[in-house]
Amino acid sequence: MSARRSREENTSERLEAYVARTQGGLDLFALFTLWIIAVPISSIGEGPDATWGGIALRLGISAVFGVDMAIRAHLAPRTLAYLRTHPLGILAVVFPPVRVVFSLRLITSLFRRGHIQRFLAAALILLLDGVLIVYFYERGATGANITTLGDALWWAVVTVTTVGYGDTYPITFGGRVAAAGIMALGVLTLAVITAEVSSSYVEQARRRKAVKAPADEPLQLRHLTALHERLDRIEAGLAREADSEQLGRGLAPDEARPTEPPEASGTS
Repeated sequence: MSARRSREENTSERLEAYVARTQGGLDLFALFTLWIIAVPISSIGEGPDATWGGIALRLGISAVFGVDMAIRAHLAPRTLAYLRTHPLGILAVVFPPVRVVFSLRLITSLFRRGHIQRFLAAALILLLDGVLIVYFYERGATGANITTLGDALWWAVVTVTTVGYGDTYPITFGGRVAAAGIMALGVLTLAVITAEVSSSYVEQARRRKAVKAPADEPLQLRHLTALHERLDRIEAGLAREADSEQLGRGLAPDEARPTEPPEASGTS
């Protein structure tokens, strides 16, 4: 509780503006580069060039997160206190896959209503991550049937759509872990799309009902008003006919109208 209070107090307008401006982009960057961190350097390629290239990529990712943390700490009122209260940010610099934890904020925010396009974009990025992870793990494995990037892409599409032909499949441990993630992603994507479509139909029905109700109310009021006017005219017409009939008999109109019967006098 005290650490959370310390984080909330150790902030500034410039720091909040910087985080709001860069947080979404860094979350997407973490998702885009997930495959680089998940694949061993030895699986990326053979030879010293591939090895040094993989090392350079990982150091570059760490540098991006390191610069981000340095800017945040500089903009905070107390630099050392900010670093002390944000251990995950420091750990992400040393071990970049931890930065994906921050990306979960992006993924969870995509479940909000009206964010279906962003959700599908994030799901596509994760799918491509899975394709690359499976490809690099499988292509050099003995007995593997996913040996090209095209095979990996075809397998991922078949898997994420829950079709599952079974013509290609991963055999390595890393490939199967990625496959489990893609399977979960496929089920989740279908569930979100189904929920969004259902919600859209419900919202359309609610809007039609809301638009129709105000239009019906004036119509009903007009009908009631017209009915009252007709009744008033009928009553007025009946009253005039009764008065004319009594005048023809030589009586005043007031005399023709029935009067209350006299109350009993109480004497026998």
